Amino acid sequence: MLQGSDFQGANLADADLSLTNLSGTNLSSANFEKATLVRAWFTGAQAGKANFSKIEAYRSGFENVSAEGASFAGAELQRSNFGGAKLSGANFEKAELSRASFAKAVLTGTNFSLANLSRADLSGATLEGPAAFDRAFMFLTRIEGLDLSAATGLEQAQIDLACGDAKTKLPAGLSAPASWPCESD
Repeated sequence: MLQGSDFQGANLADADLSLTNLSGTNLSSANFEKATLVRAWFTGAQAGKANFSKIEAYRSGFENVSAEGASFAGAELQRSNFGGAKLSGANFEKAELSRASFAKAVLTGTNFSLANLSRADLSGATLEGPAAFDRAFMFLTRIEGLDLSAATGLEQAQIDLACGDAKTKLPAGLSAPASWPCESD
């Protein structure tokens, strides 16, 4: 139970904080590289420019976290919840994000290059500008109503695997497949 603590700039690399409540904590510029954070809670934490690279954080709660410019590169984040998170400029390159939820998250400038977004839910997120999806795996990724018009690196093959709808906006040159909308899980 560490909620409300101040870990600004702390070095917590390789720490095991599984099942720890870090809600409302100041984690700005903290280093969590290779930490184990399985089922940890970060609700409402301040984590701008924090390093979450290569963490193991299955089923963790990042709801309403403010993590602008944070790095989640190579992180294991399956089934994690980023609902309402502020993730502008965050780096999720090569992250495992299958079944992660980004409902109402701000994803402007976020890098999802080479990330596994299979069955992740990005519908309801905000993208007010570019986000990188170069070679991201998007099998049944929920992108209903998402404005991807400024996204970079998206290819038709990724869109064909994803789940969008008539409100999904795609970059020029890409089109909605006949399989949209997808059935619910």
